[in-house]
Amino acid sequence: MSSGGGKHRHADPVDSPAPDRQNESASIREHRAEAPRTVATAVITVSDTRTLEDDAGGSLIVELLEGAGHPVASRVIVKDEPAEIAVAVESAASREGIGAVIVTGGTGVAPRDVTPDTIEPLLDRTIPGFGELYRVLSYQEVGSAALLSRALAGLVNGRVVFALPGSRGAVRLAMEKLILPELGHLVAQAVKKR
Repeated sequence: MSSGGGKHRHADPVDSPAPDRQNESASIREHRAEAPRTVATAVITVSDTRTLEDDAGGSLIVELLEGAGHPVASRVIVKDEPAEIAVAVESAASREGIGAVIVTGGTGVAPRDVTPDTIEPLLDRTIPGFGELYRVLSYQEVGSAALLSRALAGLVNGRVVFALPGSRGAVRLAMEKLILPELGHLVAQAVKKR
């Protein structure tokens, strides 16, 4: 650094905007170019009380997927019961043509929040960066309460599975900042042959 009187401003990492697509490596651009433009997705809401009419989180997932050109292949609501969650996820992940499964609800620390505990044993591989990044982004919005989220992602039967909190704000954050920008890329890499 210069000790002179020049005013050189160095960007503070906290103030810097998130990396944009101009900073991508050639490899990432190539992978994205090969990725499918649309991904048929199953949406599962985990709730003891919600219905399709008042499921705000699930409705927002559908709206954002369809707005980005991704067809919603199915949408169901299941109770906060491990057996019901497992059957719904395994069924969706075994359907022909499905590339991704997005589960919303039941990712907190309350006794009835069993979604991560149920999905994790089903995963063939984990995608730890999803939960890590989600909590960092969430921290920027809600502070230390972000540590209560057990959001996760991984692969089941070659399908990408995400488990998100149930609130609209949490859904929007995960969808807009992480899932939609990488959905095709993730699906393409998940099925890529060695």
